[in-house]
Amino acid sequence: MTHPHLAAEDVYPSRVSDRPAMLERKDPVVYGDVAAGAGPLDAEALARYERNGYLCLPGFFSASDVQTLRSELKRLWEQSRDADRNEVIREPDSRDIRSIFAVHRDHDAFRRLSRDPRIVGIARQILGSDVYIHQSRINYKKGFTGKEFYWHSDFETWHVEDGMPRMRALSCSITLEDNHHCNGPLLLIPGSHKTFVSCVGRTPEAHYEQSLRRQEYGVPDQESLRLLTERHGIEAAVGPAGTVVFFDCNIMHGSNSNITPLPRSNVFFVYNSTENRLTSPYSGQKPRPDYIATRG
Repeated sequence: MTHPHLAAEDVYPSRVSDRPAMLERKDPVVYGDVAAGAGPLDAEALARYERNGYLCLPGFFSASDVQTLRSELKRLWEQSRDADRNEVIREPDSRDIRSIFAVHRDHDAFRRLSRDPRIVGIARQILGSDVYIHQSRINYKKGFTGKEFYWHSDFETWHVEDGMPRMRALSCSITLEDNHHCNGPLLLIPGSHKTFVSCVGRTPEAHYEQSLRRQEYGVPDQESLRLLTERHGIEAAVGPAGTVVFFDCNIMHGSNSNITPLPRSNVFFVYNSTENRLTSPYSGQKPRPDYIATRG
């Protein structure tokens, strides 16, 4: 049977060669109207997002909002501590919870949060269309034991393993603890969203069963990371609890382990354009399950 993607050119090929490559982005960064009054963000904020690939907005949520969400976070941790559900991802070397997926689907507080009109309005403005949740999760990074998330482009995985056709998606990270330079904050390479790093290695079947704990495929090579860092530098998205960070689907990002006593927990919602719905995975393999990649 002919793979559905073979008839059309894949402009972002990855995991198909034994050599990495750095490819120019083929898609816009900001799809929406930049005119004043066209959305929640002004022209200057949109320009920063287009240039850097991310936007950090401290004080987006009030202290009382944060406290309510933090209580839900703690309740969900306790509820999931011994749960044997696919949505609960453990750290690679322990039973500690690393992430919980599909929180917008399964938990009322986070469902309401995912529909916050201020957040959805910004996503719609940047992506220039209606949006839907492609993926949601909580990343827990406990004090002393929270492990790193190695450098990666989300789009590379979503394209290869989920079948996301183009770069018309973004992530929204909501900090529920203070994010300091020292406790494993989100690290980003500003400007890297305009370069697609094609990775090496063939994707194993059901790769997500291991990659959500520790990723081994779809990992950028060190030389590409060195070149991107020389061009653009590295920035940390730090800020008090209640800060919101919007970042492009293709920006290179990661985070260090947390060896401090200070926890760092964030809620992530991924918004995809309704004009960019998933097709068959470009790897030719079975799609990842719905709790990781919504196909509806």
